[in-house]
Amino acid sequence: MTRSRHRDFLIILILGALSTVSPFSIDMYLPAFPQIARDLGTTPAEISLSVSGYFIGLALGQLFYGPLLDRFGRKLPLYAGMSLFIFASFGCIAVHTPGLFIAFRLLQAIGGCVASVGAVAMVRDFFPVEDSAKILSLLILVLSVSPLFAPTIGSFVTTTVGWPWIFAILGGFAVFVMAIVALFLPEGHKPDPDISLKPGAILGEFLKIVENPRFYTYAIGGAFSFAGLFVYVTGSPIIFIDTYQVGARTYGLIFAGLAISFIGGSQFNIWLSRRHQDQNIFRIALVCQNVIVLILLLGTALGWFGLASNIVLLMLYLPFCGMAYPNAAAIALSPFSKNVGSASALLGFVQMGIGAFASTGVGFLHASSSLPIYAVMAVTAVIGLVILLANQKRVLEFSNGDAG
Repeated sequence: MTRSRHRDFLIILILGALSTVSPFSIDMYLPAFPQIARDLGTTPAEISLSVSGYFIGLALGQLFYGPLLDRFGRKLPLYAGMSLFIFASFGCIAVHTPGLFIAFRLLQAIGGCVASVGAVAMVRDFFPVEDSAKILSLLILVLSVSPLFAPTIGSFVTTTVGWPWIFAILGGFAVFVMAIVALFLPEGHKPDPDISLKPGAILGEFLKIVENPRFYTYAIGGAFSFAGLFVYVTGSPIIFIDTYQVGARTYGLIFAGLAISFIGGSQFNIWLSRRHQDQNIFRIALVCQNVIVLILLLGTALGWFGLASNIVLLMLYLPFCGMAYPNAAAIALSPFSKNVGSASALLGFVQMGIGAFASTGVGFLHASSSLPIYAVMAVTAVIGLVILLANQKRVLEFSNGDAG
């Protein structure tokens, strides 16, 4: 039993390390926006499109890697994708135009996304279905450590040796993660030659997955509930650095403090998942998320809030992101076993695709204040709640029929 617990703990740590590749890539360079914009001759709003580009790459790449993870096992696709991530990280250092910078960020995401989709798939490889929400919350705990350190490290690197070193560090971190996967992580899924890589077969598999009401309700509803976090991350330099004129180091501290609230929500979810159904937790978290973000939007529009009020309300909002998505993801994946890699990839595609689409609003609206950012966050929260309420009856009918 002790050996099993030690094994499980080690696997969770490794899966958590895989899950941090993209969050570090997203969060670490946020304090460098003004310096990158100045060096590339553009504005912070245009540089924010590189975050959206990363989200788009995460979404598209997961559709590509899902069938590969089922067909060739977990490790070989991981090595291929992480190698591409390393190449693109150093490509970001060499660019001299914002367009090329955004392009390399897109390529970096296409490579790095294999880490996150592989980690989610391997939750089902190594742990039973009833523990999925708890393990996903534990992964989010490991994942959430990155916002505590990444912006602070990024601001230190930016102010001491310059922003290009951020991407050198990311490339080195990817090499380290590949090494621990090779040395310590068992193969969670044997290669399955029955999984076809023909486009028609892959599309058919995805269609079969998306036809399940439980999957599309909780995958899409959960993605919209989580999209507010993407919008916040993309817009946070504009909220704090541009609007309230805080310095890069102060921004890193604020971002870390708000990350603690997100961690608190994800860890409180572990306690809740032992006592309540995942469906109930997700529904209540989504309702609370809507209430808080609408208060934030209304108060900002009326000029009620300053810096402290923004921080407090975001500190109340973010925990519900940490509570909502693990339960939505666990429910969405619960009907699948053999094709869990493809289901995980499709789940990630939906999550990242919706998050990317929502976060592009920060750049395309040329946001220079917090109001348009909070407006997008409110819209995504409302859509997520509407999707859940509109499909609850259909999910129940399908589950009853499947049980019968």
